[in-house]
Amino acid sequence: MSAAVAEHPLEALDRALEAERRALLENDVDALLASTADKLAALRRAEAARPGTIAADRLQALREKNHANGVLLSRRRREVGWALRHLGRVESTGVYDARGQSGARPQARCLGVG
Repeated sequence: MSAAVAEHPLEALDRALEAERRALLENDVDALLASTADKLAALRRAEAARPGTIAADRLQALREKNHANGVLLSRRRREVGWALRHLGRVESTGVYDARGQSGARPQARCLGVG
């Protein structure tokens, strides 16, 4: 545990971003939640670091990793939305009201509480 405390915040952030990417690629929700918690903890530590101790090029590389993970996350969200619509969990936009008239507003159905 003391090795983790001595680890530079950017190394912890890099490790968390790699774990987040693996979790997204493997559709592992538990690993995604754990990596997100690790990422936030590393970010808090990095924010508390003394100015000038973090290289700008290292920050840029980590920003790019985070952005790539964001793209993956967006894709996963679209995939889940598509699957839910096709499972009937969210009505598509072309729905009819109780009188058979088109143009009724789509209604989302709650699948559970997070």
